[in-house]
Amino acid sequence: MLLVIDIGNTNTSLGVFEQDNLVHTFSLSSDIKKTDDEYGINLYSILNHNGIVSKIKGAIVSSVVPQLCEIYKNAIKKYLKIEALTLSYKSKLPIKLNLANNKEIGADRIANACAATLKYKLPAIVIDFGTATTFDIVDENANFIGGLITPGLKIQAKSLSQFTSKLPKLKIEAPSNAIGKDTISAMLSGIVLGHRCMIEGMIKKCENELGKKATVIATGGYSSILFENMDSVINYIDKDLTLFGLKELYKLNI
Repeated sequence: MLLVIDIGNTNTSLGVFEQDNLVHTFSLSSDIKKTDDEYGINLYSILNHNGIVSKIKGAIVSSVVPQLCEIYKNAIKKYLKIEALTLSYKSKLPIKLNLANNKEIGADRIANACAATLKYKLPAIVIDFGTATTFDIVDENANFIGGLITPGLKIQAKSLSQFTSKLPKLKIEAPSNAIGKDTISAMLSGIVLGHRCMIEGMIKKCENELGKKATVIATGGYSSILFENMDSVINYIDKDLTLFGLKELYKLNI
């Protein structure tokens, strides 16, 4: 079995593959204050609870938090007795990175671009709804040519409540109408529907620059909320796209 770990700014997604099948998924908070022992005990406990701790024979880590990457790798080595691979721009990839500075690209975005290339028709646009909302764009020749990064839904909601005196914290969910009848519905309309309009507009702009229609794949925690009524511009919703990419990249790099 293979353990894949995608460390994000807010949460860390973990998956366990048995050959090509994703058989378990878990989620932990991304906390740089925790030690490798704390993460190691958490990992061991989760895997042991599911009766698979002794079956894990490999691991790969993708991280946008450099400190946590090393902590996780140390935890895996100490508690699972495995040397984990680290995904980076230097890894063997099924795509070519065609960016101004390849060192800047996040490992999660590399995994998304690779997964889209292996699973879907090119050109492709991957929209990942995490702490930030990112677009990762692969052209028809499997070149990762760039994308965009914008504040995600959670950041927008937190900013409104943090920098205004009267606006409350809120749970992110799709509003029923664009015209809000109260403060909460007005905030949800601005955040969720506003984000949706941005996505629709940016897909069109990216396709214009590509010169053709692209396969558009949505992934990440908030993808299902935003997918509603967007099936005309988003072709697939694939919540486990990043984990799939990590699994394929592990096979390519061992």
